[in-house]
This record gives sequence, structure tokens and C-alpha cells, in this order.
Amino acid sequence: MVSHSELRKLFYSADAVCFDVDSMVIKEEGIDELANVCVVEDAVSEMTCRAMSGAVLFKAALAERLALIRPSREQVQRLIAEHLPHLTPGIRGLVSRLQEQNVQVFLISGGFRSIVEHVTSKLNGPSTNVFANRLKFYFNGEYTGFDEMQPTVESGGKGKVIKLLKEKFHFKKLVMIRDGATDMEVCPPAVCIKHTNFFQLYFCFRQLL
Repeated sequence: MVSHSELRKLFYSADAVCFDVDSMVIKEEGIDELANVCVVEDAVSEMTCRAMSGAVLFKAALAERLALIRPSREQVQRLIAEHLPHLTPGIRGLVSRLQEQNVQVFLISGGFRSIVEHVTSKLNGPSTNVFANRLKFYFNGEYTGFDEMQPTVESGGKGKVIKLLKEKFHFKKLVMIRDGATDMEVCPPAVCIKHTNFFQLYFCFRQLL
């Protein structure tokens, strides 16, 4: 864990800052919340813990959980409308300060784009700065799968997004705020800051405001 003074210098020397989303920018795990709406939360929550520990390949774990949840388009929309994600205290102020310093902010998630786009709108960020997975539905709204072409469906996918961003925008210093074992893949090329619990994250955010 870097000191707060080192963290401050790191943020203000960065060209861009990328955030993991679930249990980081928001308190919840999006896929677990979706499982709750679909009334299969207990089984899916256990799978999520295994996926975050790196015990199974991410794509396999994602496919396994979605095969159990099988969310309809209506259920996804209901989740967004009725079960709004809770932003981590301090994150809105931190993102606002970074934006004031012309630091680009990206949300990179193994969760679902429809949920993450809602989160980024609450942070006054553009949807073009969101990298996440896409659910697929039949014309009648029934679940049909997920877009396997998105880099975030694979183990190592977040690292691919980081490389893409550095190549596209020529960032000299890109910082990634991460938590789970699956996010180790981005370090390098990103400079990584790891926060392992809510209280550490909250305190560091307050120190930067």
C-alpha cells in the first residue's frame, strides 16, 4: 500500500485513471445484484467469490453464472430502475477532481455495460469511457448469451483494454485502481493501486479531495 502523499502525486501526474467497478466504484457486485433480481443469488454469489480469487478462468465463470441467472432484458432494466448501485463514499469527488485536472477517467469492468453506463452517468462521465461486457437478448427480451468478442470477457481482458488505451491515446502514465486477483493482469502496463477493503478506499479518497 502506497502512502497518501505518494498516492496524491501519482494521481496528479497521471494522464488517465482507470477504475474497476464492482466493490470499488460501487459497493455491490453487479452480477450478484442481477442474480438477486432473478432469485438465484446464493448460488451465484459463491461462483463470484471463486471468480474474483482467480481460481477459475473468468470467461468460464461468467458463462456458468449467466447460464444460471438467464436474465431477461426486462429484469436488467428493473435492476437499473429499482436497485440503483451505491457509489463508494468519496468516489464522486475524486472523479470530479480528476476531471478538473483534465485527467481522463475510464471504468473497466468484467460486469455488464448497461449497469456500468448507469454508474458512469452518475459520475458525469461519457459512455465511450466504459469497457464492460454486453448481454444479448432475443427479440422478445429473453436471454440468449453474452458478446464473446468483448475483451473483458476473458482472463487478461482488462490488460488488453489498458494496452488499447495507451496505444490509442499515447498515455505516458495510466493508473489502475483495482481490488481482485483478476486485476493483477494490468500491472504493467498500468501503474496499479490496490485497495482491499472499503474503509481503506474511503480514507484514501477523502485525503485526495
